[in-house]
Amino acid sequence: MQSRTEELLRYLDDEHKILRRAVDLIPPDQRDMKPSPDRWSVAEILEHLALVETRLEKLFASKVAEARASGLGPEQASLPDLYPFDRTRVLDRSRAVTAGEAVRPTGRMDAATAWAAVERSFAAFRETVRASDGVPLGGFVHPHPAFGPITLYGWVEFVAGHEARHAAQIAEIATVAR
Repeated sequence: MQSRTEELLRYLDDEHKILRRAVDLIPPDQRDMKPSPDRWSVAEILEHLALVETRLEKLFASKVAEARASGLGPEQASLPDLYPFDRTRVLDRSRAVTAGEAVRPTGRMDAATAWAAVERSFAAFRETVRASDGVPLGGFVHPHPAFGPITLYGWVEFVAGHEARHAAQIAEIATVAR
């Protein structure tokens, strides 16, 4: 496996562990409760993550298939990323980002069900990234509505950063819950 793929998978795994630890900070009986009427509950945050990651796994798989079909040669680590992704923008919780309608939580999942959905969507995304090893992901771009054009490498960083952003949100709920 190429070192860049290994690095991306490590980053995904590390941020996912942080998300799990953040969820564990909230007592199970409080994970379905909104911290205030205008904020998402832990269950809703998890449902949102599952929705986003499911959509991005499909997008990523489609773009990787497109890359393979285009006949591009193998990844060349020396090529620069034309659209470097600044993950600090995703992590910045002082900047509100409104979720699109398709990825807004319905509130119909309890926290345990939502966590199971996150685990499935995360595992599927991770496997798609692993299976893309050797594909020149830097040459394929898809725009994000708030962050602009992002390469497939950047989308992997986005997923990890997005989990980190919401782990921080959950940790904020934990400080209120105490």
